[in-house]
Amino acid sequence: MEIRDAHFPGRAPVDAYGGGGFRFADMSHKGSILCLPSGIYGWNIAAASDLSLARFQKVFDETGDIEVLLVGTGPDLCPLPADIKAAFREAGILADPMSTGAAVRTLNVLLSEDRAVAAALIAVE
Repeated sequence: MEIRDAHFPGRAPVDAYGGGGFRFADMSHKGSILCLPSGIYGWNIAAASDLSLARFQKVFDETGDIEVLLVGTGPDLCPLPADIKAAFREAGILADPMSTGAAVRTLNVLLSEDRAVAAALIAVE
């Protein structure tokens, strides 16, 4: 049996979140996700305390297509570590941390406006 990383090849609003996962494009995903211009990917992170530069590599790979990165840090807002904020600033991306619920709502609005937005969303129960 072949096990592949989760990936949806396109942009889609998030229809629902909670229960440890997300629903989008008539699909569901258990765990955290990265919503990028190239698609929606499973993201191996469970808590804001696990955030590191390495965990955002897929985002940095698409720097030219992203102006704003919404970072859903779980049930509560957690500030981004200084090194992560500095790296995004240097890449020309505004990284905006907020609770996952707020990030999902903001992502959906910005997608409907066809903005250059991405989101890193930590799953919540």
